Amino acid sequence: MSKINADKFYIDGAWVAPIEPRLLPVINPATEAVIGQVALGSAADVDRAVKAARAAFPAYAATPRDERIALLTRIVDIYKRRLGEMGAAISEEMGAPSGMATKMQAAAGMAHLRTALDVLKTFPFEESMGTTQIVREAIGVAGMITPWNWPANQIACKIGPALAVGCTMILKPSEIAPYSALLLAEILHEAGVPKGVFNLINGDGPGVGAVMAAHPGIDVISFTGSTRAGIDVAIKAAPTVKRVGQELGGKSPNIILDDADLAKAVTQGVQAVMRNSGQSCNAPTRMLVPAAKMADAAAIAKSAAEKLKVGDPNATDTDVGPVVSKTQWDKIQALIASGIKDGATVAVGGAGRPDGLTKGYYVKPTVFSGVDNAMTIAREEIFGPVLVLIPYKDEADAVRIANDTDLGLAAYVQSADVERAKRVARRLRAGMVHINGAFLEPRAPFGGYKQSGNGREWGRFGFEEYLETKAVAGWSAG
Repeated sequence: MSKINADKFYIDGAWVAPIEPRLLPVINPATEAVIGQVALGSAADVDRAVKAARAAFPAYAATPRDERIALLTRIVDIYKRRLGEMGAAISEEMGAPSGMATKMQAAAGMAHLRTALDVLKTFPFEESMGTTQIVREAIGVAGMITPWNWPANQIACKIGPALAVGCTMILKPSEIAPYSALLLAEILHEAGVPKGVFNLINGDGPGVGAVMAAHPGIDVISFTGSTRAGIDVAIKAAPTVKRVGQELGGKSPNIILDDADLAKAVTQGVQAVMRNSGQSCNAPTRMLVPAAKMADAAAIAKSAAEKLKVGDPNATDTDVGPVVSKTQWDKIQALIASGIKDGATVAVGGAGRPDGLTKGYYVKPTVFSGVDNAMTIAREEIFGPVLVLIPYKDEADAVRIANDTDLGLAAYVQSADVERAKRVARRLRAGMVHINGAFLEPRAPFGGYKQSGNGREWGRFGFEEYLETKAVAGWSAG
């Protein structure tokens, strides 16, 4: 695991000490033990990184496509070699079960880098439109602010496209889970990323994130996190009129239509929510079931949740690890309490730690049944292993309830009739819809409607976030 440079930042191709040294303990959420410290940056560190990125931009933006293909190829090869290290870092810093941390978390980062490499090979940076040439060129210096819940995934889906199109960048990963980002910086350094092209500053939101959002030397901000923090980033970015891409919160509906295999659909829905301890912005946390089947659905969900093993992330049979921090644990407990107060039925789980676990930020896999969509637990993103079951009268009512949210990141539809599921999918106000448990392709766009953000990541859509479009009239004879 990469802790050797945790007290430094990666700026202009070298590991450098902070200008104003300040350290934050890093906590293992499974044990509550301090496993190291990480440096926190300041405005002066941001200025230093921006200066390096701006100086490096002209030369890097002008590199031929073949050079960037070769660079990304090296990055993918080194990342693959260090995949196990990446999984171990993620598991220790944010609590994901070790197998899942490597096979899903770390592997997702590699998938995005590979996708960026594949898209780069054929991406149309120029095209003719009559006598006008349309030129897509790197926007400039990109600021990237990433979260702790899927760290390698969220970092790679930003830096891969940015490197591919010719941007330079400054990354602020989560200070709660910093080691995976430090390891990725080592990978980029070993691959030979030119000095100043990639820079990393650890720090908190006020000390580094807000400074990046407002900095006039940064041309685009790509932010992944809560809707609340995303609003603050957009406000601070507004005076410089920089582009802001946001992947924010979710409260995704999972509509189980009356013709679906109830046992299969409910069981898969429970597993999808509890995966990663519920810490996924696109998790299907609102399960909509026919009112007449609510009791059966609650019983199936209870059985599915009880089969999940909660515990040590290093144990091979663990399904659900801890949530990331005491702050997150407290928030989840408060929301569980609000659900009980509002009259929802606890089908399984509830307040406190699971039996036998006295240390670590573990949450009982919890299912509420008979939930009204107006309840707090149906409106707010809990970001923990908590599922709510909401009854509906008919298909139209299910669509109405699904869309009755300020968020719109993802939605899910289960039906024995795929054509029916497609019709429902078209009526859902969400950036991504999954039919019968299908996974999203790495080339497909990832992003949401409404307060779930704007812009799209992944594949060629991720490239577009880091490009400006120029029209050159009179390029060719009419």
